[in-house]
Amino acid sequence: MGSPGWSPHGSPPTLSTLTLLLLLCGHAHSQCKILRCNAEYVSSTLSLRGGGSPGALRGGAGAGAGAGSRGGAGSGGLCRALRSYALCTRRTARTCRGDLAFHSAVHGIEDLMIQHNCSRQGPTAPPPPRGPALPGSGPVRSSGPPAPDPCDYEGQFSRLHGRPPGFLHCASFGDPHVRSFHHLFHTCRVQGAWPLLDNDFLFVQATSSPVASGANATATRKLTIIFKNMQECIDQKVYQAEVDNLPAAFEDGSINGGDRPGGSSLSIRTTNPGNHVEIQAAYIGTTIIIRQTAGQLSFSIKVAEDVARAFSAEQDLQLCVGGCPPSQRLSRSERSRRGAITIDTAKQLCKEGLPVEDAYFHSCVFDVLISGDPNFTVAAQAALEDARAFLPDLEKLHLFPSDAGVTLSSGTLLAPLSGLLLLWLCIQ
Repeated sequence: MGSPGWSPHGSPPTLSTLTLLLLLCGHAHSQCKILRCNAEYVSSTLSLRGGGSPGALRGGAGAGAGAGSRGGAGSGGLCRALRSYALCTRRTARTCRGDLAFHSAVHGIEDLMIQHNCSRQGPTAPPPPRGPALPGSGPVRSSGPPAPDPCDYEGQFSRLHGRPPGFLHCASFGDPHVRSFHHLFHTCRVQGAWPLLDNDFLFVQATSSPVASGANATATRKLTIIFKNMQECIDQKVYQAEVDNLPAAFEDGSINGGDRPGGSSLSIRTTNPGNHVEIQAAYIGTTIIIRQTAGQLSFSIKVAEDVARAFSAEQDLQLCVGGCPPSQRLSRSERSRRGAITIDTAKQLCKEGLPVEDAYFHSCVFDVLISGDPNFTVAAQAALEDARAFLPDLEKLHLFPSDAGVTLSSGTLLAPLSGLLLLWLCIQ
């Protein structure tokens, strides 16, 4: 059933949209020990995966869904581990009422026991050995290879597959222009709140408003990013930026992923306070850059392919995946609207920093024309530099639309994510 190693698709079906919304809106009970149960289950099934740790990046009962079905030591070891997992959840049931991660684990255990014909009575797995000590917390093991860091996505992937992971790039900047993972380049109106990303690990929402009264073009005024809870790596973290408020910290005031062992695998920093923020999420192989220029926000991301593709059909409304829906793309006549600056002047201003007349150049011309603000040249220049740093294939750096920066290829999206309004209300 596929090559061994972690993949976001190697788990049971994802939660329903409503459950995801509740997870984002809710708060875990501080006394609930489900994370400990999850960790013990992952540890007890490591030998069934040939030493790898695919489940460590997913959490919950689904972590071992692929383990027993790939062969390994057979279903006997898996059944013992599942009985231990079930016992652990029963012991913490009283303090986990209302915790969706707990209920997800309980149902997942039930499904796996049925799938592998496990009896409810029988031997359980022995207590897992204590893991390697954290730096400075005790003696270091003197023999054997170091244990893989489950919060180092690139290291885990390279160890399991013998090669580095693939990466994808997406950006949103200007009025706004969206470059999708698949090299679609759209100029969009997308007024209000729209998801750039919505997968099992990451949610990014951009809120846009018109650049001027009566204008069809919009600019991003607010960005909300949710790094979803991941077992021993990070607590759920929310980052929120608005025009003139680009904080160098998460919403709770922290600058990392929290107190878990892998908390440092999520970090935030700035080299230009108030104008530039970079967020590193090593546990999912992701880097995000947020900038403020000319009264608008821009977003740029480099993300591991497996992470970007870890979403269900219910999460298919993502501008980074399919670009802007056809109804939200500006037409030629709308893009030709003249502003206070002539087109020759706009081209001259953009040419100084964008000598290649590609999609970034044409986007710059459009932004300067519509806004009348020469500072909009900076947004397109920064987006191009981010693409130069983030794209794995620089041959695709320059995109050349046929008519001043519109659709390079058509892309269709599935139905919008149901419950989007509820999610928007949750994170305000």
